Formats: sequence, structure tokens, C-alpha cells
Amino acid sequence: MDEQRYLYVSDVEKHEVRRYQLGEKNGTLVAGGNGQGDGLNQLNDPTYLFVDRDHSVYVSDSSNHRVMKWVEGAKEGIVVAGGQGQGNALTQLYHPQGLFVDTLGTLYVADYGNHRVMRWTQGDKKQGAVIVGGNGQGEGANQSSYPW
Repeated sequence: MDEQRYLYVSDVEKHEVRRYQLGEKNGTLVAGGNGQGDGLNQLNDPTYLFVDRDHSVYVSDSSNHRVMKWVEGAKEGIVVAGGQGQGNALTQLYHPQGLFVDTLGTLYVADYGNHRVMRWTQGDKKQGAVIVGGNGQGEGANQSSYPW
């Protein structure tokens, strides 16, 4: 929900994100909506969302192994993390889930399948840094297990 009390909902069946005003039934399409796929105007199992103060919507595009940013009113999204196929390189994600963007524009992503949390600073969209886990699945102090 944003500061204007609009509710944002990801729909994994329709591969889209909609924004709803109180009492509204159909909502407004804000991301995806062009069928399942990996095009810049498509999503594949969108899960978690974050809406920044400029009303840009960040989406964990889980089965495309990327995070997309959709600027308000855009017809296509921008890949801001991952998008290099499934994998564990610093340029890749493996079913990203929870995400957060701080006031400096730094993106934090729970990289579910890689058992780690990644950070992308605003200036470096190509390669992230591991800030939690990244040492395989486990219970050790330097490990994580399927973070959401």
C-alpha cells in the first residue's frame, strides 16, 4: 500500500500487478499484463512487491529470476537485478522473493533458491553483493535456508 492508500496486488496466475483504490473492483494494471513471459512488458510468477515514494513498483519476477522496476505509467519494466538466467553468480538470482528499496535506492532481495540476501546499489545494476548467507543452505551463522 502506498501513502495515498492505493493497494498493490501481484497476481501469479495472470502474471500482472494491479493497483486498487478503496472500493474499486477492477484496478489499474501497473506491471505485466501481457501474458506469461520474459519480455520487458511481461512477468512470470510475480511474487513480492515494493512501491517507492515515486510510485515505481518493484516486482520479484520469480520464474524469470529477476527483479523488475515499473515506473508509474510505463508500458515496460526495467530489469534492476538478475535477468541473466537462473544461477548463483553475483549477476544472477534463483527465484527471488522478498524485496525492499531504501531511501537511497539500494535494492535488497531475498534470493530464495541461492539461500542468500543480495544488495544492489543504485549505481550498479549489473552485479549485486551477498550480504546474508551465500554459503549454501544450512544452519551455520554464515548460512541461510530459503529466505523469503
